Amino acid sequence: MKSKGFGDTVEKVAKAVGADKVAKVYEKVTGKPCGCSKRKDSLNRNFPYNK
Repeated sequence: MKSKGFGDTVEKVAKAVGADKVAKVYEKVTGKPCGCSKRKDSLNRNFPYNK
């Protein structure tokens, strides 16, 4: 999948280092969403990669 913006790149790095698993545990323990998708969308809107 090609990155649309900086948010996609951050997501790929988070998965590579295992931070996505930590976020899932956080959601399970607290019952609150981690906000990852909102953060990713915001970063993509604010820092898009131009074609």
